[in-house]
Order: sequence, then structure tokens, then C-alpha cells
Amino acid sequence: MNQTKETLKSIISNKNVLFITTKNLDYIRNVQELSIIKSYAKSVTTIGSYKMNYLCRLIYVFFKLLFINTKNFDIIFVGFAPQLVIPIFHRKLRKKYIIEDFFISLYDTCCFDRKYFEPTSRTGNFLYDLDKKTIASADFIISDTNAHKDYFVTEFHVNDSEKIHTLYLEADFSLIESTNDALIKKGPVPYESTDSQYHVLYFGSILPLQGVNIILNAINILKYDKNIRFTIIGPLPKSIRLSAPRRDNITYINWLSNDELYEYIRSADLCLAGHFSSDIAKASRTIPGKAYIYQALNKPMILGDNSANHEIFTSTEPNIFFVPMGNHIELAKLIHSIYLKEKSQS
Repeated sequence: MNQTKETLKSIISNKNVLFITTKNLDYIRNVQELSIIKSYAKSVTTIGSYKMNYLCRLIYVFFKLLFINTKNFDIIFVGFAPQLVIPIFHRKLRKKYIIEDFFISLYDTCCFDRKYFEPTSRTGNFLYDLDKKTIASADFIISDTNAHKDYFVTEFHVNDSEKIHTLYLEADFSLIESTNDALIKKGPVPYESTDSQYHVLYFGSILPLQGVNIILNAINILKYDKNIRFTIIGPLPKSIRLSAPRRDNITYINWLSNDELYEYIRSADLCLAGHFSSDIAKASRTIPGKAYIYQALNKPMILGDNSANHEIFTSTEPNIFFVPMGNHIELAKLIHSIYLKEKSQS
């Protein structure tokens, strides 16, 4: 057990905990945190939803918070995006010990990652203040990487940096085990391939920092090599979809259930983790959630060469490969060299 888990254990042991999240309850981070809380707390009450629509989840959470009596709880644990909960319900929560998962900065995400607003605009300044106030309101803060922790401390001028702790993501092993059962019942993965083809897979929500354009440009270089098969799983926006490379050995899938997704991952010879964008600073401060899944399934993977990924992954591991971020040519070369090495050993 790492230090952050040990500290959380000491804080929540035998306490009555209210867990609040606006992200869907089966989200990997929520599953991880609820597992920790349920292992040590005296009781756990959860306010969250499995609904896919974010607005519906937000309305549901707000409605529940309006009527819940927080006097019955020792600790308030606010999961994903505490900026949407703590400032609004500050009066109701302020007298309690508050743990928050500062998984993302709304200022960083909206102004530098998605680039919806200028950092110096009114909205940019509002989001900056919202992030800063949310950090100040918490007694104990969880971050996903040391790189993000350092960024939050510097960017938001956190006086007490010791209250921010790194808790790395973990794959949901219950889902992996359920997929094992599904594989036994359902048989082989549902896509056409041959034993001679080398299967390279990527899945994601196709966010800008993931650098899907880098992946597609690398595939474009390799698309004529029919010995390599590519599968891209995720909702490609129209602007990317229209220019995406097309060949018989390239498959695009918009969405899969978790069981189906895990089957595809298991069938892959090589998985692309990322992040690959070199234009968005956040890409270098976060470890892609899919990397933990690939690791749990013992899959060879390619990671972006950045400080966050190096916090837990090393190139000395046989299944771990790093590539310069933002470089589709180097990514294509690495995919091909890994394929050739595997081919020579088979």
C-alpha cells in the first residue's frame, strides 16, 4: 500500500463518509476511491449516478445535496471535479473535514487543453479563481501524478503543498475478472484477422491532449503494410474522421461496451497509450488511464515520453516503449520495429 493510501486509511478509518461525485459511478477513478473508502470507513453514503449524460448527473447530485443532512457525516469526500460541488455547497460542507480529488483543473482544461476560452478572459479568470478557492477549501487533496501536484502548487500558489497527495489510478480488476468469464462464454474476439497479422490497438475518448492525429498520421505511413492491422476505438469527430487513413487493415469503431472493449485489448499485440500531443502541456502531466488497463492485462504498450509516465513506467520493462510526443514519424518507426522484433522471435 502506498503512502497516500496509508494516510487516507488513517483519516477515514471508523468514520462516517459521504462520497460525492458528478462523474459516472463506474468511472475508473470513482471505483478506485470507493473501494478504498469502503475498506476502512465505518459507513459510506454515496451521491452519484450511472447516467451517461453529465447534465443529468449534475442535476441529480445537486438535488440530493439540497436535502441531505451533513451532520450525520464525519468526512465529505468529493470525487471528480470538486469545483462543481464545493463552492456551491460551501456553507453545507464547510464545517466538515473535506477530502477532494483535484483530478483536473477547469482553468487548465478549458483554457489550455480544449482552448474554449482565453486564459485572461473573464471566463478564464473565473475558472482560475474557482480552482484556487476549491483547493483552499479542502483539508486533504488527491492528485493523479506528482507532475500535476507540482503544477497545482505553482499555478495556484498553494501555501501548504503538504496537503496535496498523489494517488495513481488503478485498473478495475473486478471488470477484468468479469471479462475473463465473458471470454469463456463468448469465445473469440469478434473481428476478422489472420494469424499472420500484427494487431495494434488504440482506444480513447479522442480528446485533444491524447494526440489522435499523431496516431492517424503514423498509421497513414504504415497503412500499406497489410501484415499490421490497426483498430481505433473512439468517437472520432467529423473533422478527423474525413481525413483518417482508409485501408482494409484499418478498422474504426465508435463505441464498445466494457466487455467488448476488454476483448479487443486482449486480442491486441501492441497497445497505444500516449498521450502523444506535444502542443498541450497537460498531456505531459498526466498518465493515460488506459495505460493502467494495458499494464494489468500485461500488454505491450507505447507511451509518450514525458515526466508523468516516467513516474511509474520505465523503458527497462520488456512491455514498455516510449516515443517522443508529437512525432508521428517516430511513432510509425517504433510500431514497425516492435512488429519486426516480434516477428523475428516467433
